[in-house]
Amino acid sequence: MKSNFKLLSGNALKIIAAISMLIDHMGHFLFPWVAAFRIIGRLAFPIFAFMIAQGCKYTRNRLRYFLTVFCVGMVCQAVNWVLHVEEYLCILLTFSISILLIYMLQLAKETLSSEESKGTRKALVSLATVGAFVSTFVFVLLVPTDYGFAGVLTPVFASVFAWRKEQFPPEQYVRFDNNTVHTLMMIPPLLIIALEIGLYIQYFSFLAIPLLLMYSGKRGRLPLKYLFYVFYPLHLAV
Repeated sequence: MKSNFKLLSGNALKIIAAISMLIDHMGHFLFPWVAAFRIIGRLAFPIFAFMIAQGCKYTRNRLRYFLTVFCVGMVCQAVNWVLHVEEYLCILLTFSISILLIYMLQLAKETLSSEESKGTRKALVSLATVGAFVSTFVFVLLVPTDYGFAGVLTPVFASVFAWRKEQFPPEQYVRFDNNTVHTLMMIPPLLIIALEIGLYIQYFSFLAIPLLLMYSGKRGRLPLKYLFYVFYPLHLAV
C-alpha cells in the first residue's frame, strides 16, 4: 500500500537542500547577525548526505559517480584555498570519502552474505573494511574536514542497510532496505555533529528528518541529476 506521506521526489529534496544552502551562505557572508538564515541552512547537509547515499545505491557507474563528486570538490577547494585560505576540506570532499567507504561497505555486505565466498576472502574483506574506516578516522584527525568524521559517516550510516540490485541480498535483510530505516540511521552521526559543534542552531538539522521521511523513492521528472554539482560552485562564486 502506497503511503500518502511520500510526497517528495529526489529532485524536490535536492531543490530544498540547494535553497537551504543558499540561504545559509547568505547568512554567513551577508547577514551574520540574523540567526534565521543559519537555522534554515541546517537542512542542507542531512538532505545532501542522504542523496549521496541514494546515489551510491542506484548509480550505474560507481567510478564516474565518485570522480564527479571528487573533481568538483577539488575545484571548489582550490578556489577556497586561493580566495579564503580555507583550512577545512569542503563538503564535496567529505562526501567523496563517504562514497569510498560506502563502496567498501557494499563489497563487504556482498562478500559476507554470499555462500560462494570462501572464509579467507570474507576475512580479508572484513579486515580491509575495518582498515578503511580506521584509516579514514586517522585522516580526518590529521586533515581538517568539513563536519569531521561524523560528517563522513552520515551518508555511510544511511547506506548500512542499503543493497544494490545486483547484490541479491538475503531475504532477512530486505525488510530493512527502505527509506525510513536509511533516514533514521542518520540520527546518531547528526547528533554527534551537533554535540561537537556545540551551537544550538546545529540541532535544527534534525528538521530535515521529517522531509526525508517523505521521500517517495523516485527521482522526479526534471533532469536535475547534476544540479548540486553546478549549483554549489556557482553560488559560491556569486
